[in-house]
Amino acid sequence: MTDATGPDTPGHDVQPLPERAAETTAERPWPVRLLSSKIRDYVARMSPVWVEGQVIEHTYRRTSGMQFLTLRDTDVEASLPVNMLTRAFDGLDARPEVGDHVVVHAKPEFWIKGGRMSLRAAAIRQVGVGELLARIEQLRRVLAAEGLFDVGRKRPLPFLPAVVGLVCGRESKAEHDVVVNARARWPQVRFEIREVAVQGVNAVAEVSQAVSELDADPSVEVIVLARGGGSVEDLLPFSNEALVRRVSACTTPVVSAIGHETDTPLVDLVADHRASTPTDAAKCVVPDVAEERQRVAQARQRMRGAVQGLLQREQHGLDAVRSRPVLARPETMVEGREAQVAERLRHARHLLQAALLTASGDVGRLAAQVRALSPASTLERGYAVVQRGDGAVVRAADEVSPGDGVHVRLAAGALEAEVTSTTP
Repeated sequence: MTDATGPDTPGHDVQPLPERAAETTAERPWPVRLLSSKIRDYVARMSPVWVEGQVIEHTYRRTSGMQFLTLRDTDVEASLPVNMLTRAFDGLDARPEVGDHVVVHAKPEFWIKGGRMSLRAAAIRQVGVGELLARIEQLRRVLAAEGLFDVGRKRPLPFLPAVVGLVCGRESKAEHDVVVNARARWPQVRFEIREVAVQGVNAVAEVSQAVSELDADPSVEVIVLARGGGSVEDLLPFSNEALVRRVSACTTPVVSAIGHETDTPLVDLVADHRASTPTDAAKCVVPDVAEERQRVAQARQRMRGAVQGLLQREQHGLDAVRSRPVLARPETMVEGREAQVAERLRHARHLLQAALLTASGDVGRLAAQVRALSPASTLERGYAVVQRGDGAVVRAADEVSPGDGVHVRLAAGALEAEVTSTTP
């Protein structure tokens, strides 16, 4: 344990160093040796702990008494050195290799001289495939509960993208399959390719960065993640939570073509479209120019047939209308109406003549009756009509007096007379 007192300085009193970190000041700081010593003591009090990670560095040295590995977190940029006695390392059931996922039972150590933390391992176990699948399934349930796999979140792919972003391995067959098949279908398509590590310790970071770059590029209309088949461990980066969340946050539609059709990493579930293979991905994002031309030709043929059918139906309708007598000889309708008018005129004249004859007979009979009943006829038989001066007809002798003037109307002419006498 380092002494907590400062060095003796001639002419000065020795000042004790603060016991706790909160008591330090600019005037009374801890020397590096004291802080390192306290960190070492604190770490030494820690209990052994099980740590999970991925082996990213290890070179086996048979003659060395210690084996040195580097353990890295699969989600973030964090790593720790691990050392283990060679005899204990050789006694493991399966020696871990670079890229393996392991759990390590180790005691933390802090080295004052180098100022670094390390783990002294007592046991190392590889994480089995069954355990990896169980963890992936647990993560799948968590992400599904958050709605990352909902169909409503998935965006439609563009019909004819001008630029396709492609994330794939370096000089990989997946890149060849996507590019060759896409350009065979549509030669004008352009690619923004990001060649990255698609397995191993750097896969998650490099794929995530490539996806972010392509998503930020406004010219890229769709992003394709392509990788060939592999074991569960090889495809494990594409079920990493950080990468899955990065893909789900993309504003550009994403097509996942990871592994074979039977492989289903979590990135397949969060992508907007899942392709069974890289070749299938090329068919999904780019239409076949020959098929599209054939479809256009078929559509034009159907349109032409529809227009011709419509014209034929309308022509048949016109022919049917024109074949009707009313349009074949329009005067037929006028002639029929003319005959009807003429017939009705004749009938009207006949009726009028009959009515006139009947009325004429009635008039003759009425005239005879009138003549028979007329006073003129009576006068013609020798009778006369006597009227007083006021025009009243004299019907009795006592209606006039001698000396009254009377008007006598005869059948032919009239007389003015004076009453000389009356006889009742």
